[in-house]
Amino acid sequence: MAQRIPRRRPNTGRGAVYFTVGLAVTFLLVAGGVGYIFYQQVRAWVASSDFLPGPNPSSQNPVIDWQPGEPIPTWEGKERVNILVMGIDARPGEEGPWRTDSMIILTVDPLTRSAGMLSIPRDLWVPIPGYGEGRINTANYLGDAYNYPGGGPALAARTVQYNLGVPIHHYVRVDFNAFVHLVDLIGGIDVYVPEEINDPWYPGPHYDYDPLYIPAGWVHMDGELALKYARTRHSGRGDFDRAARQQQVLMAVLDKVTRLDLLPQLLPQVPQMWETVRDSVVMDPNLTLDKVIRLAHLATQIPKENIRTAVIDETCTEMWTTPEGQQVLVPIRDRMREVRDYVFMMPQATPKVEDPATRIAAEAAVVHVQNGTLTPGLAQKTAEYLQARGVQIGGYGNADRQDYAQSMILVYTGKRFTAEAIAGWLNLSPTAIVEAPATQAGVDILVILGADYRLPTP
Repeated sequence: MAQRIPRRRPNTGRGAVYFTVGLAVTFLLVAGGVGYIFYQQVRAWVASSDFLPGPNPSSQNPVIDWQPGEPIPTWEGKERVNILVMGIDARPGEEGPWRTDSMIILTVDPLTRSAGMLSIPRDLWVPIPGYGEGRINTANYLGDAYNYPGGGPALAARTVQYNLGVPIHHYVRVDFNAFVHLVDLIGGIDVYVPEEINDPWYPGPHYDYDPLYIPAGWVHMDGELALKYARTRHSGRGDFDRAARQQQVLMAVLDKVTRLDLLPQLLPQVPQMWETVRDSVVMDPNLTLDKVIRLAHLATQIPKENIRTAVIDETCTEMWTTPEGQQVLVPIRDRMREVRDYVFMMPQATPKVEDPATRIAAEAAVVHVQNGTLTPGLAQKTAEYLQARGVQIGGYGNADRQDYAQSMILVYTGKRFTAEAIAGWLNLSPTAIVEAPATQAGVDILVILGADYRLPTP
């Protein structure tokens, strides 16, 4: 499955491996879709990157300059780092592309020694830049299938950034084989299972069944059992509970590595680990060995009380059946934003009492309106309606397609006050507002009218 890991000199793809090893937690968690630890470590890793270059292949073993007994270098960056960790279910002998089985954003703030992990459900129905709307887990598939620059991981990262409104500095994609090997490398983990798991339908390696039973209480898990625990959907809340278990596994890995001070013991094994996982991991090429080492060290210095975890669950989504019969989760964007802000520790703005017209004039947002339906003239009439209310219209016309089910207000340059005013005037929910990367030159806000839209009465 995942084919490679980036590399250049002694400090590239190797860094990825080193990182894996040093944070055994990281890859382990990452591989199984459990990625809590990884994100902590990754935060130091980033400090400087714009956006998602494609993966580079690597075929050489990593070179490590660190020697036992020497102090591990410390991370000196001050910027927050966000990493998207993806797990895919690549079965033996199969060729890709694959959908992602797990997606977790890891965020690390080296300045405050804090971190967070946000799990994203596979069935979240979102816009995939350049490919219309779909389940978020299909972004990796589409990127690989249609040769997106950087491949599937890069498109998945862009999709998450587009819909969550936070920059994704790095990505890691791992298959489940790497997860199993890495958990075994640290001698397994101890996990508290809150209630008995009896899953007779757990998927086997050949599209058959491999019944799973795990008793309640403390259980020592090897790599295979930890993977099954992280992947089973046996629970009342399905994928939501599964995401929580993945985070639990990540924490168990982190605890094992830090409690036993395994990092110095693992570093010399990097070449062996690299051989084990290099065909199962894809990472963006901006990692260097030096960054990886410092990141691994940083991860062990974050107090547990400074780590926040959350799942985009049923409180942030609504069940919906698409016209094609797919059961998906439509995001409730204002609730999803609250959960995101909690994990990323974003300060809540203090509301100001200000004349709306003055604020809109001050923002001077250039707004474009596009018709995503078959109703003729809808964009022009809506643009005229908004212009009469003081909105600066830069243009109007048809959208890239005419089958949008829901209207959207894409905010490219942070001018949210105007976007919220437009949502109110057009009788659209605040959840229609989406923070988006500034990719449209000369456009601050793009309004796409969908089938749910009705032109307000003047």
